[in-house]
Amino acid sequence: MTVKNFTYPIRVYYEDTDAGGVVYHANYLKFFERARTEMLRARGFEQDDIRANDGVIFAVRSVQVDYLRPALFNNLLQVSSDVTEVKKASLTFSQQINRDDELLCTGIIRIACLDAHTLRPKVIPEYLYESLIA
Repeated sequence: MTVKNFTYPIRVYYEDTDAGGVVYHANYLKFFERARTEMLRARGFEQDDIRANDGVIFAVRSVQVDYLRPALFNNLLQVSSDVTEVKKASLTFSQQINRDDELLCTGIIRIACLDAHTLRPKVIPEYLYESLIA
């Protein structure tokens, strides 16, 4: 089972672009990050609470990105976040950035669950794991 169909709107600001008004390539990763965070928030999970209560943090383990079309200054984008795999100490997200019906960028992002103090892998808290596989 996977978490599907979460979409978060993001407006492209001038600060997100290069001199030509095109979104700088690294900023797509920021857009993906915001959407993953908002997906968890929409499900009732705050990352700072998870850290304080469970002693775990989440860190990007790997990223695969395909840039298909450029996003431009002032575009309204839709960033989707789908959890495609949940393991005991990691999550994999499939993400897309669209402008209306036009696919601009895709990403596969693997997230590791880490102990907040040792930065070693740690099992995802059971309540979060259950929510993500439901």
